Amino acid sequence: MMKSLFDFYKEKKVFITGHTGFKGSWMCKFLMMAQAEVIGYSLNPPTSPNLFELADIAKGLKKSVIADIRDLDKLKSTLLEVKPDIVIHMAAQPLVRESYQNPVYTYETNVMGTINLLEAIRSCPSVKSVVNVTTDKVYLNNEWEWGYRETDVLNGFDPYSNSKSCSELVTSSYKNAFFEGKDIAISTCRAGNVIGGGDFAKDRIIPDCVRAMQRGTEITVRNPYSTRPYQHVLEPVYTYLLLAMLQYEDKLLADTYNVGPDDVDCVTTGNLVSLFCNCWGENAVWRNVSDVAAPHEAKFLKLDCSKIKRKLKWQPVWHIQDAVKNTVEWSKAYLNNHDVVIVMEKQIEEFMNGK
Repeated sequence: MMKSLFDFYKEKKVFITGHTGFKGSWMCKFLMMAQAEVIGYSLNPPTSPNLFELADIAKGLKKSVIADIRDLDKLKSTLLEVKPDIVIHMAAQPLVRESYQNPVYTYETNVMGTINLLEAIRSCPSVKSVVNVTTDKVYLNNEWEWGYRETDVLNGFDPYSNSKSCSELVTSSYKNAFFEGKDIAISTCRAGNVIGGGDFAKDRIIPDCVRAMQRGTEITVRNPYSTRPYQHVLEPVYTYLLLAMLQYEDKLLADTYNVGPDDVDCVTTGNLVSLFCNCWGENAVWRNVSDVAAPHEAKFLKLDCSKIKRKLKWQPVWHIQDAVKNTVEWSKAYLNNHDVVIVMEKQIEEFMNGK
């Protein structure tokens, strides 16, 4: 399956929204290694520094459009100009805490952005396969200990999570109202928390760990007892592309899928940071600074991924220890001014080989 993925994407036109982000940059690099024709549509990179510029992603793209997903006319004209085969939708306001501070922008981007993209696709018959990337946080969280399934109730608590729930519902409505019986396959993917080299976002635990190492200070952890489905960024990137390929070839596979680690790799944030410290070495330590005044975030969240395993014959490749090890490898290369592109390409090759 790994080799056939590279073969399939060779010379395919793939349109990626959010290509300047952390996950988008890894996807672009993956597709560039597969010799796909990648067209990106996004705002400027969200952080400085950022992986998009550090890895010189723009150099390998067929086209990079810096524009707002809320601009329907620009989105339509770009799609009609480039005529992609496949669309991967990742443009989003992706941070829970930011969504409390800017809820209107979060909903405009995450809900209307999805509507705009689907409207643009309606007028672009070249598109045969679409994957809308949402989040594991779309579910009504009952704090129970078993994984959420795709049939569970959608109703994210905070503005970010809820806007992604809305994006799921919008996609379902458009599929039923406008794309039923058409030569196009549309799916949504609900992925867990991703870690990996090159994430510089604020209010994310691994970037906070790396910044503490850079400063030579101890790591502070706000929610050490929260359980999350952490996974390396290559897990969902590969899975989105796998799904886009399989439903391109068999439209009956288009559906809604959870993408997350196995139960053994669902760990608390405190355990994740301990793994990071052990892997980093150099006397790395952390302490609990639980913030009782912080905005609400779910304490326990896990996904049931049996559906995607059954229908797509999918399995996670790396355990949580592998994910942390590869994140540390990239981060140390970056801090030591080594070539991070070499590290990215090596890790993609190792992932594709199942190492």
